Amino acid sequence: MTRTRIVGATLYDGTGSPGHPADVTIRDGRIASVDPASDMVADGAIDGRGLALAPGFIDAHTHDDLMAITAPAMLPKITQGVTTVVVGNCGISAGAGRATGPTLPDPMILLGAPEAFQYESFAAYAEAVEAAGPATNVVALVGHTALRARHLDRLDREATEEECLSMRADLAEALAAGAFGFSTGLAYANAGSASTREVMAIAAALRDTGALYATHLRSEGAAILDAIDEAVAIAHDAAAPLIVSHLKCAGASQHGRSGEILDRLEQAAKVHPVGCDCYPYTASSSTLDPRQVVPETPIMISWSDPEPAQAGRMLSDIADDWGIDPVEAAGRLQPAGAVYHCINERDVDRILAHRLTMVGSDGLPCDPRPHPRLWGSFPRVLAYYVRTRGLLTLPVAIRKMTGLAADRLGLVDRGYIRPGLAADLVLFDPERIADRASYDDPQQPADGVLGVWVNGIATLEQGRVTGARGGRMLRRPGTKEHFNGKDIS
Repeated sequence: MTRTRIVGATLYDGTGSPGHPADVTIRDGRIASVDPASDMVADGAIDGRGLALAPGFIDAHTHDDLMAITAPAMLPKITQGVTTVVVGNCGISAGAGRATGPTLPDPMILLGAPEAFQYESFAAYAEAVEAAGPATNVVALVGHTALRARHLDRLDREATEEECLSMRADLAEALAAGAFGFSTGLAYANAGSASTREVMAIAAALRDTGALYATHLRSEGAAILDAIDEAVAIAHDAAAPLIVSHLKCAGASQHGRSGEILDRLEQAAKVHPVGCDCYPYTASSSTLDPRQVVPETPIMISWSDPEPAQAGRMLSDIADDWGIDPVEAAGRLQPAGAVYHCINERDVDRILAHRLTMVGSDGLPCDPRPHPRLWGSFPRVLAYYVRTRGLLTLPVAIRKMTGLAADRLGLVDRGYIRPGLAADLVLFDPERIADRASYDDPQQPADGVLGVWVNGIATLEQGRVTGARGGRMLRRPGTKEHFNGKDIS
């Protein structure tokens, strides 16, 4: 029987309630007790005095599908206190079966090389995660674009009724195997030809399951309100909770619209379960899209297959060097990745502070020069938005990263610090915690995260990675795999 006792830390339990000193005992992967703080620290106990103890952070929006298998140490996540990642977002996932074409469609290239997509089914992907034994837990969604790549001969058209039925069957099979929901990325060209009817036909598999619908909206620009209405209609038709991914006002012409956008979500939330996630930065990151090349948006190239030497440079400088228009330069650089400085900080403030919002990094682990959100999102919230600016209180910020996310996802035994729940915990110094990742030097671990436990396994001790990995492939409660004991959620 393994036992760990953390003594005297200020406990933030994930509910948003004020912190209070407590002793927490971990036994056999679970929280065994939460007791009043001791006056003395016994031998073998961890001294948490002056530190904060919270549930392990839940990264509500990631693209870590393959990192969980190919780099299971999950260093970008563990070092910032993340103990659970949600993969399969934006319509792209590794667990939807193999694509039938010779190349991966955009934006599936964000997840990894074509040869990495070797899983014939969601069950096969889940088994690969379990075999890899990642340091974090994995919650998986099934991506719409990935299903399209499996069943359509080309992606610049709407799916036929027969193709929709095939995709629905694949989604239903994945849900039965423990997937937590269905995601779309309708803003991308290879999903944009899908009609609302197509998405509804596939999402019908969600009915009566409790699984969720997550969407990268069809538009995050001028048509965003219409896109929100479409997302709500799809979720309502499927009787599925809705999560709007990385909510933002993209592009200078949209700055300041966060109030009306949040009002639209509030109205929808009165009649349907609705939430959103966001990352705490004013720049986005994805593949390089010439449609987004506009003078008012500074764009940094993070990678380029035909022009690898241009990584890390601004698109405008590259275009000047080549003596061509930036849109033409973008075409010459493709396929490529980009960081778009397109968001107003006041909109980030309003969205992050809103009651419906969780925190998701949306990081891209396969990007050789990733956006700093991959390594820094959660410490940045606690350092910049809590300690420096006071936009959020510490209990509220922790709730957005823990209990709120667990509730939205349907994680029944984590996200809170209570006896009997899974021992996913993070111990940090609230006066020191800070993100160190920057746009110029993005692959930097956070400061001030001192201890991380995943299912009771000490993954980080005294700020140093232990090499132990306690993560699980979590299955949606109520599925056969869940009841067969393949996870502890």
